[in-house]
Amino acid sequence: MPRPEELVGQWPATSGLPTTLAERTRSVYDRLAAVYPLSTMLFHSRAHRRALARSGVRDGMRVLEAATGSGEMFRRLVRVNPTGATVGFDLSPNMAARTGRLARRRFPAARTLCQAVDARQMPYRNETFDAAFCCYLLELLSGDDIARTLAEFHRVLRPGCRLTLVLIGQNTALFNSVYKVAGRLAPAFWGRQVERRVPELIESAQFRLLEDHFVRQIYYPSRVLVAQK
Repeated sequence: MPRPEELVGQWPATSGLPTTLAERTRSVYDRLAAVYPLSTMLFHSRAHRRALARSGVRDGMRVLEAATGSGEMFRRLVRVNPTGATVGFDLSPNMAARTGRLARRRFPAARTLCQAVDARQMPYRNETFDAAFCCYLLELLSGDDIARTLAEFHRVLRPGCRLTLVLIGQNTALFNSVYKVAGRLAPAFWGRQVERRVPELIESAQFRLLEDHFVRQIYYPSRVLVAQK
């Protein structure tokens, strides 16, 4: 099993971004890195557990997580994959550094790597990973960038391997109304709901949808999708 850093290609891990919503998103999440774990614990942990249970991840794999945030899901992945290689990235350098630091502290013997990376241009070689995860990222991307990101997942996954997505659900009318207002007030943090469109985009990226689950935690709805390359 190679070291995680050996899975990275020859171009830089961080790419220059234009001054767009993505730039503002990186700045917002950099500032919130220390307090964001509370949001994850309250609203996301149940969906994370469901995603991991349905992903097919087992020890010894090469696993990738995009948009690690505070690292709650990343640490779950490292825990079930202690002898494999677990690689994560986040657009926010502070989020990525915090995630990597906590993972190394809790699992010092595990092979881990966490970097500041743009999901639209992943610095990993073709067909590198046995499984990939992406939780609550696509809401922050434009339609074209969602397609680019899914294409990147398809490129870096080995044939027959799985991509697991966790999205903000759209199956609760009151929540949808509140989220729409929040998205207008702080688009760089909240983004907008996209889960109804994602199954079609997954298929357009040449994945086959295997599983589809809705999960709710304190009125916060999530949708877990598992697809296979």
